[in-house]
Amino acid sequence: MNLGSSPTTIVLGDDHKIVLRGLRALLEADPGFAVIGEAADGLRVLSLVERLKPDVLVLDLMMPGLGGFDITRRVAKRFSKTRVVILSMYSSEAHVVEALRSGASGYVLKDASAEELMTAIHEAAAGRRYLSTPFSNDRIDSYLKRPMAVDPYGTLTAREREVLHLVAEGLTSSDIARRLFISPRTAESHRANLMRKLGLRSRTDLVRFALQRGIVPLESSEVTRPTVS
Repeated sequence: MNLGSSPTTIVLGDDHKIVLRGLRALLEADPGFAVIGEAADGLRVLSLVERLKPDVLVLDLMMPGLGGFDITRRVAKRFSKTRVVILSMYSSEAHVVEALRSGASGYVLKDASAEELMTAIHEAAAGRRYLSTPFSNDRIDSYLKRPMAVDPYGTLTAREREVLHLVAEGLTSSDIARRLFISPRTAESHRANLMRKLGLRSRTDLVRFALQRGIVPLESSEVTRPTVS
């Protein structure tokens, strides 16, 4: 990753600006780290990683635009030299397993100490895995070794996953088209295809699926927004 005394370069992704400011202040106090970018939107995070090619991406799971699991999958596939450390409030082993299967190198809880986060970043930059103290490496490994059940979500294209996320956030086809630089008809086509693949019949089913999968948090989903005709 780094040569000689070069600092570990980091991009931050979190949808809360106060968290981003705090993380930047914390990490920049260490001369071994250099925060070179930050974003509060999942699609923007991907753009920054592509442009800046950081050593480590520190990422929240619940991001608007595109969720943390999907961001991690894309970074692992397209920018393999960038390691991903998930920084999340979710403490279930299922979230940890999903993050690691997606390609993350580390998983740290948001109530962990600053030292633990910095250790996770160092370990990830060195090509090693790091899990927060509550998690057992042996137990997580046992889950990772189990055969994965067929997951319809895995059949979705990258674009269909983006559309799923944005529909669940309450965006219309016109909104999605503007956001993704595609036509409204193409956005509608992607939505129809993903609903067919997932066996969903309505927008409500789609939102429920996104919530159950942790693709969007409750506060970002359409169910918390007033209905607009």
